[in-house]
Amino acid sequence: MGVEPENTLRSFVAAQQAGLDVIELDLHLSKDGALVVMHDAEVDRTTDGTGPIAEKTLAELRALDAGRGERVPVFEEVLDAVRTPLQAEIKDVTAARALAEVMRRRDLVSRVEVSSFHDEAVAEIARLVPGVRTALVAGRYGTDVVERAKAVGAPTLCLDIRRLTLEIAERAHAAGLRVIGWVVNTQDHLRLVRALQLDGATTDYPEIKRTARFTA
Repeated sequence: MGVEPENTLRSFVAAQQAGLDVIELDLHLSKDGALVVMHDAEVDRTTDGTGPIAEKTLAELRALDAGRGERVPVFEEVLDAVRTPLQAEIKDVTAARALAEVMRRRDLVSRVEVSSFHDEAVAEIARLVPGVRTALVAGRYGTDVVERAKAVGAPTLCLDIRRLTLEIAERAHAAGLRVIGWVVNTQDHLRLVRALQLDGATTDYPEIKRTARFTA
């Protein structure tokens, strides 16, 4: 999020207050198996610490400053802090299994959509949580991304707006898939979203919602 420290409770509350339709977050597993919210696999860019998340315990991660005194949140803290629907991005099959346990225990099928760049992670969460809504994310892709989404049962594609073409958008829509563009932070990208008739977009700046409906 471009106006608050990213992937912190502060940013999620701000996104909810801005009236965003969906809040996107990223999940990793700590060394002791906790689902923590952070974009990168390492803590270096967004905290005052260094090193991979997977090599740190939850207690070690919680001791870090994630910006403006914010702590690295765990997934269930976010669930309790906001009521806006969530899109949770998972990085691998192991994270899919940990997330599935939380989703079943807290009955989150209607509230949480699960996305991933990894086909196998999307397929795994769909197997473990019947009825879950899933999205396949892609940054480098061609028209084959439509078949990939269909193969893992993902009804939504989240695609890098800089590579998205009319051919891909039309092929996805013809296959019955929703198409979300990311990251849409400029008016030029917003015009492209409209020209391609996309179903939505992801942004770092909630104020852009004045002209369209987005996730943050």
